[in-house]
Amino acid sequence: MDSQLDTGKGLKAASQPGRSFLRSLKSQKWLWLIALPGLAIVFVFNYLPMFGVILAFKNYKPAAGIFGSQWAGFENFKYLFSTRDAWNITYNTLFLNSLFIITGTVGGILIALLVNEVRNKWLVKFYQSSMFLPYFISWVIVSYFVYSLLSYDMGMVNNLLASLGMEPVQWYNEPRLWPAILTIVNLWKGVGYGSVIYLAGIMGIDAELYEAATIDGANKLQQASGITLPLLSPLIITLTLMAIGRIFFADFGLFYNVTLDNGGLYSTTNVIDTYVFRALKFSGDIGMASAAGFYQAFVGFLLVLASNLFVKKINPERALF
Repeated sequence: MDSQLDTGKGLKAASQPGRSFLRSLKSQKWLWLIALPGLAIVFVFNYLPMFGVILAFKNYKPAAGIFGSQWAGFENFKYLFSTRDAWNITYNTLFLNSLFIITGTVGGILIALLVNEVRNKWLVKFYQSSMFLPYFISWVIVSYFVYSLLSYDMGMVNNLLASLGMEPVQWYNEPRLWPAILTIVNLWKGVGYGSVIYLAGIMGIDAELYEAATIDGANKLQQASGITLPLLSPLIITLTLMAIGRIFFADFGLFYNVTLDNGGLYSTTNVIDTYVFRALKFSGDIGMASAAGFYQAFVGFLLVLASNLFVKKINPERALF
């Protein structure tokens, strides 16, 4: 009898989700009040701009406005994919961002493991600060650093090659070299930030596990492979899934400033973000640029779902949702 009453109460509560939400809102009003500014920012900057996605399906005319412009259906997408640019920018974006994710993850974990073994707290602070500093440097400044290294006439790299009796390289006229150059530059600038996150995860691991492993005769490499990496895997998977979610969103500053917007390098450095920018800058075709942006966001969303499903198949506990 009691179980029947409990079941009836549960069904009644389930049938009144609105009332349950209001009770929760009333009992936790101060928590909701604290979260209100963050929710407002997310709504204004993340959800409200989604209204602009209709521009991808319109033949937008500034004089007519968004509502007055004629519907174009999928014409903007047809124009985008009828050119070779769509496949080129898609490949470049996926390929280069995949390199960035792999090198950034491996580099961040490796540096975190090494810094974790430093016992002098002043040295730890120095290493962390020196590696974290490039993250705050503007891409415009970084582009000058790269140019001072790779300039054909006065670059340090070509001067070094000349001193070794080798021919100088016209770096800004060699598109095939730039995937490696951009990967190195991106790693230099961002690996410190990633290492700090992984280092925080390592510091949260119980020290008694390492003590027990040391007593059993495990060396540092065995401790890293048997304790650190397995316990760090949830963090690695979470950060990787988040990075995959933005794999279609290239770092505009890196691809535009570091390459000096050199047209001779477009075959390997032109990505979706720079393509959209140039489409707006030179042609003024807002509809096509919006179509490229929508394609970028939609495919990125599908990749997150597919990656999360893949992780869930292997280990459901490691999935994000």
